[in-house]
Amino acid sequence: MNVERTSAVEDRAARHAALGDPSRLRIVDLLTLGDLSPSEIRATLGLPSNLVAHHLNVLESVGMVERSRSEADRRRSYVRLTEAALADLAPGRTERAQRVVFVCTANSARSQLAAALWATHSTIPAASGGTHPAERIAPGAVATAERHALALPGAVPQDLGSVLADSDFVITVCDTAHEEIGVTGNLHWSIPDPVRTGTDDAFDSAYAELERRITELAPRLTAP
Repeated sequence: MNVERTSAVEDRAARHAALGDPSRLRIVDLLTLGDLSPSEIRATLGLPSNLVAHHLNVLESVGMVERSRSEADRRRSYVRLTEAALADLAPGRTERAQRVVFVCTANSARSQLAAALWATHSTIPAASGGTHPAERIAPGAVATAERHALALPGAVPQDLGSVLADSDFVITVCDTAHEEIGVTGNLHWSIPDPVRTGTDDAFDSAYAELERRITELAPRLTAP
């Protein structure tokens, strides 16, 4: 018997078993496109906190979700799907959008890179804005774009209020911005701020995570 193959089948069976509960399946559906705090899951599904905690513990025990601490409110955590969560399983959520707007606090790094990356993966227009825009795009973001042959827009960071339209599909890529605008956003991606660290590795890590998520989202976001 192939032990490695048996282990893989058992892993898939465990994940299928975890998804056998309707509430856990709904949680995974929600997390297929963005990160959520336990309180946001509770509010969306109308479940008591003890049940949300139980369901998240089950999903975590089979390696489907992981948690990270908010960079803004350190008491808050965000839940995300692991990279292998849906291996050999079919995701189940699609959305429609006329335009995608990526949001972070300063509109100087993550949201700028995200909008530029989106343009390489989808024909749906993209823009970006900040809740407290900086004076210029972060040099580290410019250098990262150059390393990856990505064309960044030449515009200075924009205030979100001057960019956002009612029909936009909003993706926050910054914990602080997400917690500031709250339910205004359609999706949240909890991506650490590379400007805080300032290293090439930090910017490249943010770039890689944005590219992974955009690659997954682009074919599942369609024009009306």
